[in-house]
Amino acid sequence: MALTSEIIKALVEAELLSFQDLRVESHIRDLLVEPSVIFRDWDYGDPGQSFPCWLVLSHAPSNTGIAYCEFGFGPRTPWGLVFLSGGSIGMDSAWFGSFMASYFESMAASELPIWRVFKRDSALDPGVAITAEGDWDSTWNEISRLRAADPCLNYDCWHDIQYGPSNPTTD
Repeated sequence: MALTSEIIKALVEAELLSFQDLRVESHIRDLLVEPSVIFRDWDYGDPGQSFPCWLVLSHAPSNTGIAYCEFGFGPRTPWGLVFLSGGSIGMDSAWFGSFMASYFESMAASELPIWRVFKRDSALDPGVAITAEGDWDSTWNEISRLRAADPCLNYDCWHDIQYGPSNPTTD
């Protein structure tokens, strides 16, 4: 079945219905655009090879957006962070299994005061939130302070907003 704007909108809407944080939902809805096909260069194939990607979210201040593409890194990771002015699909580290995972990794999400410092015992440990929610810059300033004071422990920036069946962070 060929993708259409309506199918792409339904995919996004299904994910937006998977959580109850109105701050995030409102922010996303303000940034959504009518899905449109943009051809992106595939840097890992033949010269000149490109794939159709559907731009669904636009964040002009960072010149970035979120696109859906069944090719390239899709179908396993069809949601990607792309530059609005760029022509490339980009690297695999910017592509995710869900729209929400791509949103939380985007510069757009950094505008919301949803960020916490997480203390982790190991790289595999998801960690425990040790601060209240705050803005992006203040959270990273606190992480820098904690890392300098206690370099043996791991401190990271993340949110604790639940979404989707398994709350994917990197899929």
